Amino acid sequence: MATKNERIEIIDALRGFALAGIAICHIVEQYIGAQAPSAFYESVNPSITDQIINALIGIFLRGKFIALFSFLFGLSFFIQMDNARNKEVPFAGRFLWRLLLLLGIGYVHSFFYRGDILTVYAFLGIFLIPFYRLGSKWILGIAFILFLGLGRFVIFKYFGGEHLFLEQTDTTGTDAPRVVGYYNTLKEGGLLEVFKTNAVEGHLDKLNFQYGIFGRGYFTFAFFLIGLYAGRIGFFKRFRTDKNMTKQVLIWSGVGLVVAMGVTAAAFSSIGPDVQMNNWTAMVGLTGMDLANMTMTFLYIALFVVLYRKRKMERLLGKFAPFGRMALTNYVLQSLIGTFLFFGWGLGYLGVLQNTYTFFIALALITIQIVYSKKWLQHFYYGPFEWLWRSLTFFKKYPLRRKPLKE
Repeated sequence: MATKNERIEIIDALRGFALAGIAICHIVEQYIGAQAPSAFYESVNPSITDQIINALIGIFLRGKFIALFSFLFGLSFFIQMDNARNKEVPFAGRFLWRLLLLLGIGYVHSFFYRGDILTVYAFLGIFLIPFYRLGSKWILGIAFILFLGLGRFVIFKYFGGEHLFLEQTDTTGTDAPRVVGYYNTLKEGGLLEVFKTNAVEGHLDKLNFQYGIFGRGYFTFAFFLIGLYAGRIGFFKRFRTDKNMTKQVLIWSGVGLVVAMGVTAAAFSSIGPDVQMNNWTAMVGLTGMDLANMTMTFLYIALFVVLYRKRKMERLLGKFAPFGRMALTNYVLQSLIGTFLFFGWGLGYLGVLQNTYTFFIALALITIQIVYSKKWLQHFYYGPFEWLWRSLTFFKKYPLRRKPLKE
C-alpha cells in the first residue's frame, strides 16, 4: 500500500502537471479569455511552426488540462470531507464558506483575466456538497449524462444557439463588434478599462460559455464528480498495487477516444465547411469534442500513474509536486504576469508575439515557478494565497514560516 505521503505527493504532482498545461494554453492564447478577432489569429500564426504549435496545443492540451484540474478539485473535496468525517467534525458548512472565499479571490482575479476559473469552481462546488453522501452509481450516472451533453441539448432546445445574456447580433463571429471592441480594450486600454469590462460583461460572457451550448460548466461538474468518485474508491491510495484498475482506464479511454473522434468528424463533416452552431448536428459534434477531451484526460491520468510507479519517473514527475501544492498562488501569478506582458496597461505585446515565442515564454515561466515553489516551501508551510485561504477558512492564523532547523 502507498503511504500517505506518497499519495499526497502524486496528487500534488498531478495538480502541478495540470497547471503547467493550463499555463501553456493561456499564455499562447495571450490571456484574452474570450473570442479574438481574425486579425489576431493571423498575426500570431504567420509561420508553419506557429501553426503546428497551435494545432498541437489544440489537440493535446486545450480542454484536457483544465478538465484534469477539475477532476482534482473534486478529489480534493472528497479528501477534505472524508478527513473531517474521520475526525467526526462536520465540514459541509466550512466547505461552503471556503467556496465563498474562493469566489472572492476569483472575482478579484477576473478583473485581470476574463477566463478566470476560480469563480466557476466556487459556484459549481456548492452543488458538490450533497453528492458526498450520494451512492456511487448515482454519481457515475449523473457524470455520464453530463458528459453526453444533456445540459447542452436542453439549452439548445429552448434557446437555440443564442447568447444567454448578451445581444446575439453583437456577439457572433470573430469580427463581431463586441469581439473586436473587447480585444481593442485589452490591447490599448488602461487597467481600469480592463477591470470595468471584465467586472460585469466578462462574467456574463463566461456564464454563456459555461452554461450555454458550449457547456463547459456541465463538463467541469462531471469531472468534479469523477474526482469525488476516485477519492471514494481510493484510487490514489492503491495506485502502486492495483495495476488492473489503471489498465482498465487506459483501455476504455483509448477505445472511447477513437469513438469520440469518429462522432466529431462525422458530425462536422456532414455540416460542411461553413459550420454554424444553430443545428442539432453541430450539438452532436460539440459533444463528440467534449467526449474526446474527456477520454484523453483519463488517458493522461492513467499514463501519469503508470509512469509515477517507476522510480526514475517518480523523481522527475515529483518535481511538479511543490508547483502543485502552490497551485492557487501560481495560477494567480501566471495571470498577473501574462496580462502585464500582453495587455496595453503593461508591455502591450498582445497580437505581436507569435505562437513560437509565447510557447517558450510559457515553458520558461513554468520552469521558474517550479524552481521557486520548491525553494519557497523549504522556508514556508504554504503558498501565500493557500495560507490566506486556509487561515480565513478556519478563522485562525496558521503559521506560515517554517522554524529554522537547530544545528
